Amino acid sequence: MNSIHVDLLGTETRFYDTGKYRTRTIEVVNDKQPLFLLHGGGGHAETYSRNMVALSKSSHPYAIDFIWHGMSSRPDFSKAGPNDKDHWLSQFTDQLLNLMDHLGIEKASVEGESLGGWIAMDMAINHPDRTEKVILNTAWGMSFDPSKVHEGDHDLDALRETSVNALMNPTPELLRKRLEWLMPLGGVTDELVQLRYALWSIPETRDALLKYYDYLFAPNIAEFYFTEEDFPKIECPALVLWSDKNPIHGVDAADRLAELIPNSQKHIMEGCAHWPQWERPEEHDEVVNAFLAS
Repeated sequence: MNSIHVDLLGTETRFYDTGKYRTRTIEVVNDKQPLFLLHGGGGHAETYSRNMVALSKSSHPYAIDFIWHGMSSRPDFSKAGPNDKDHWLSQFTDQLLNLMDHLGIEKASVEGESLGGWIAMDMAINHPDRTEKVILNTAWGMSFDPSKVHEGDHDLDALRETSVNALMNPTPELLRKRLEWLMPLGGVTDELVQLRYALWSIPETRDALLKYYDYLFAPNIAEFYFTEEDFPKIECPALVLWSDKNPIHGVDAADRLAELIPNSQKHIMEGCAHWPQWERPEEHDEVVNAFLAS
């Protein structure tokens, strides 16, 4: 199995300071269509390290560190409510739009995994003029008709516990436990644990992530979720990319999303949990490249 370093041969790591945000990116520079790759909560750009070179066959891929994550900037959290357009989750979207403006990109495709899928949905629903295509990879931030989709709230309690424990005491053992919540079927490497240890040990990042999890698991977080009334608003081509062992939303959520999003297609990756792009990179990249080329 290749190392992260070997997987990233041919990529460039850059820091873009727009004056509003500082964003770390990993990208393969070419003149193809831009594709932004958005990681999940607590993650970092290397979430897509196994995909960058392969995805450069059809795109100029940019994997980014979200604000409050990795080595990107850590602005103050918005205290606005869920009905305000500038609430804290919209700050992630603002970071992406601000970066696109800085790079002179009018419109881009976006893939988001978990939290990143939440932001990808926000792009497609609320910023359709900036979104070419959207890939919802085991996305979070959704509320469904409970008669259609089972909600696994008990799994979120486990996520919060493992996340906060690892941040309060970032040891390799606790970080491995956190990563194995994402990938219980295997795939967690010593190198990935050490990378997460290095990033979560940055004091400013650790403090920002602890506050992020306070916001994410606040009692009113469901008020920020997208609902079944929102999904039909996604008019751009959409790929619902899911796994059969996703610990948050099961395959029934992917089925429902594909029903509700008008111009969508669906692909279920078997034997994967919450990081299908890492667990089965070849299959992920083949499906995404075909979708982007279609």
